[in-house]
Amino acid sequence: MTALHIVSDAEGEVPRPNIRKIGMLEVFDALHRGWIDFREKPSHYVFLCLLYPVAGLVLMAWSAGANLLPLMFPLASGFALVGPIAALGLYEISRKRELGLDPSWREALEVRKSPALFSIAAVAAVMFAIFVGWLVIAQLIYEAYFGVDYNLTTSEFFQNVLGTSSGWAMMFWGDLIGLVFAIVVLAISVVTFPLLLERDVGAVSAIWTSIRATAANPLPVFLWGLIVAVLLFIGSIPIFAGLAVVLPVLGHATWHLYRKLVEPPALDNRVNP
Repeated sequence: MTALHIVSDAEGEVPRPNIRKIGMLEVFDALHRGWIDFREKPSHYVFLCLLYPVAGLVLMAWSAGANLLPLMFPLASGFALVGPIAALGLYEISRKRELGLDPSWREALEVRKSPALFSIAAVAAVMFAIFVGWLVIAQLIYEAYFGVDYNLTTSEFFQNVLGTSSGWAMMFWGDLIGLVFAIVVLAISVVTFPLLLERDVGAVSAIWTSIRATAANPLPVFLWGLIVAVLLFIGSIPIFAGLAVVLPVLGHATWHLYRKLVEPPALDNRVNP
């Protein structure tokens, strides 16, 4: 039953939410609405979102302390691949504000009681697997250019990366392959977690809905991905401190983008699995 419930909803059916076509301006409107949610509920983010910069700093310190400097940047960038999972509490706050409620940070934690928890966990496992895959490939790219010697000082590492033709070639291919990973993650997650939070449609339906939303709105979704990448980069300077603001805004904005891309539940098409 658990496996079936991951594939379908609790009734054994596979909802097929209808997709809307949106324009580029609606992406900026979603971002604006995300900012409003952040502005109206700022007290929540000390609890919910300082975890991100702290986790980022831990990852950076771990990579340096374990002589894994070559994985420092893939860890920092790849951490964004799993960001949609941790933003579930932010989606819940935006959802309840949309209903005219005044949610507290404790209510954000109620996502753990969601009937779609198994589906959420299944999608989270997929995202984590992609994250690990990115780290493995990033390591292989580094080793292809510089071998397997990880006993480098910080200065030697940056000299290799920034001061040699091999380093620039490595960055080119690493960025190109990283872009492919980012596009895949964006396509399968742009509405997946907000959808599962609101409706228990099953993991397969949620991922397929996200892919269909991306296919129907390639430019707006690409613009959203670009906005996310730029804001995450800005928020990471210095030492990830800005992420305490950037991440909650993006989390709330993701909920509003979902609202624009996916029709309300009453309009869903449903099929038997």
